[in-house]
Amino acid sequence: MRTSAVYDQIPVLRKTGSGTTSLAAFHDALVQMDCGFYNLVRLSSVIPPGTTVDPSGKAGVPEGAWGDRLFCVYAEQHATLPGEEAWAGIGWVQRRDGQGGLFVEHEGTSEAFVTNAIRASLRDLVKGHEDAFEPADYVVHGAVCQDEPVCALVLAPYETVAWNGVARD
Repeated sequence: MRTSAVYDQIPVLRKTGSGTTSLAAFHDALVQMDCGFYNLVRLSSVIPPGTTVDPSGKAGVPEGAWGDRLFCVYAEQHATLPGEEAWAGIGWVQRRDGQGGLFVEHEGTSEAFVTNAIRASLRDLVKGHEDAFEPADYVVHGAVCQDEPVCALVLAPYETVAWNGVARD
């Protein structure tokens, strides 16, 4: 866990979970990335100014308490039948002037599909403004169902906020 709830690096975390149901598999992936006790608030994929993306995930999850809101962008894909694949990914572009960027999230049943969808979306989002953005980057993660449901989850946590509305420091 990080010592600050708000920071200038957004980590990109990736885990695979499993369980007796798809929901249990999703929760298992969240628990493995230390996000299982937060209420997720899904954001619309705009990277704030002055913020960079950490594809290694080493920046870690913002510190918070049980039930806090975790503002994040995420992609999740489930597989429930033996042999079925689950792939999820997040891609991003950042402005060269440091004034933010854009995330995209895609899910599917193959690594190639998710990777190609991320690349195509990012290419379309910056069309006509390519010089204003750094080259695109992405993280894709997958799992194959063996005998119980699995969930591939890629999550970019921004910050935690307590129920009283105060960001955790």
